[in-house]
Amino acid sequence: MKKLWKFYVNTSFMAKMTTGFVLGIVVGILLGPKSSVLYPLGKLFLNLLQMIVIPLVILPLIVAVNTSNPKELGRIGAKIFPFYFISTAVAVILGIILAKWTNPGVGLTLPNSANITAPESPSFINTLLNMVPTNIFSALSSGDLLAIVFITIVGGLAILFLRHSPDENQRKSGDLLFNVLQACNEVVTKILAGVLLYAPIGVFGITANTFGSQGIDLVIVLGKFIGTSYLGVILLITVIFPIFLKLFGVKVIQFYKDIKEAMLTAFVTSSSIGTLPISLKCAEKSGISNKVSRLTLPLGLAFNLNGTALRFGVAVIFASEIIGISLSVPELATIVIISTLAAVGTAGVPGAGLIGMSIVFSQANLPIEIVALTAGINVLLDMIFTCGNVVGDLVGAKIVDQSERHAGAIDEPTETVEPAEMTASTSSKLST
Repeated sequence: MKKLWKFYVNTSFMAKMTTGFVLGIVVGILLGPKSSVLYPLGKLFLNLLQMIVIPLVILPLIVAVNTSNPKELGRIGAKIFPFYFISTAVAVILGIILAKWTNPGVGLTLPNSANITAPESPSFINTLLNMVPTNIFSALSSGDLLAIVFITIVGGLAILFLRHSPDENQRKSGDLLFNVLQACNEVVTKILAGVLLYAPIGVFGITANTFGSQGIDLVIVLGKFIGTSYLGVILLITVIFPIFLKLFGVKVIQFYKDIKEAMLTAFVTSSSIGTLPISLKCAEKSGISNKVSRLTLPLGLAFNLNGTALRFGVAVIFASEIIGISLSVPELATIVIISTLAAVGTAGVPGAGLIGMSIVFSQANLPIEIVALTAGINVLLDMIFTCGNVVGDLVGAKIVDQSERHAGAIDEPTETVEPAEMTASTSSKLST
């Protein structure tokens, strides 16, 4: 048993995750609906990730703020946010173009028994106001990403100014707080190592339940919608993102090799938030400095959802074809803007895409009842769209990192971290 455990621990993380994923597909297909008995294995994994993810957003972000100066923070922000908005808009446009080509809604009808209530679409001003919570603890307990990011940056800046205060007592207080938070960050990293040991088992449970519970008839009926969605994200990852990366001199193939664990985890868990721990490790492996990754990846969870935005583009054409209308160019341009704004701030958790679709449909005067038509395959769609979201976040981080290096703002080596180095830095042999 001891040898078996040692073999399991020493096996590369990617190999374990892939094995769990493949076995889950096989078992799910063989058992069908009975595979739901394995759901607790996956649910436990998701709970463990959710348990640790808020500290993983807060602590690295505070550390990143305190290892930079205000000028650096402003410079990184000025680079990453334009990428977020441009890449999100491009994703929406790509979704619209592909859906116009594949016609996923032709031949389908509006569901008769749909009962969907349109969520209120917040204005841009309200979105900004909602970033400032009236109750800090409520924001933390509810997992409000925009509010959490705002609180963390404000708190991190306050500690930064304390540490650089001319008053000695304030400097001591700031240094004490920073050292405590750094120690807490190390504790969370140790906990994360244990969670990742369980990850392949959780992936097995999630995959078996997903493939066992999805009705094959529904998948066939909505095959064009599913196929268009998957094709869109594949093009986003293999064509659009590589163009961005090449512009900044990034070796695309090596970069994707370095982040493959995050891609697989995002695909299986359908959770951008849950994938954050893996994304941070992959960012380190791909040579992205901690200064950049710890700042941009948490921001990306709240502001950069490229896969979700592509979903909106496909869904709008899908809905217009079902009800038999043709959208004009100005209407499509408006939808691009609406979808880009709707994607910003959409929580990176499973199922959030349906809420975003309802908001976009409501603003575009399309029947939101069509959202119910895709609800049955939402699990399959969330998998690929979340993968697009996570890859987009890592691409943005890599581009900013490259830009900082070209400007001479980062002196760290850019070589990929080797497996042995990652083992030493994470106290766990979990990375390839």
